[in-house]
Amino acid sequence: MWTPDPAKIITAEQKAAEAMATLRTAFTAAIQRHLDTKANERHYDNIHTAIGYRDDPNEGFAAEAEALFVWRSAVWTFSTSELAKVLAAQRIRPSVEEFLIELDAACPFVWPMERAAMIGGKLPD
Repeated sequence: MWTPDPAKIITAEQKAAEAMATLRTAFTAAIQRHLDTKANERHYDNIHTAIGYRDDPNEGFAAEAEALFVWRSAVWTFSTSELAKVLAAQRIRPSVEEFLIELDAACPFVWPMERAAMIGGKLPD
């Protein structure tokens, strides 16, 4: 008679945990790409490089870096909260694409110089 090896048995809980870890990894990677893509619009290598310009003597770079810094925080705060709801089955799991659309609506980003043009050509204080 065949006896299963307990070390090789995968429980439903283990499968669920693995699925959640895979989900978290997929969403985290997509969110990070979203952040990096925004920074790439102004030719920064990634969001981390861009944020490194926060104290730059060039006011334009410093303003962009500060705006990206604040936006990154808003993005991760929103994303962490919403993904926790998904993992706790408190909301329906969106596709990655649907979540990024939702993220853009919840955390819009406008480059400082574009915002400055909207308020009379000066950077906001």
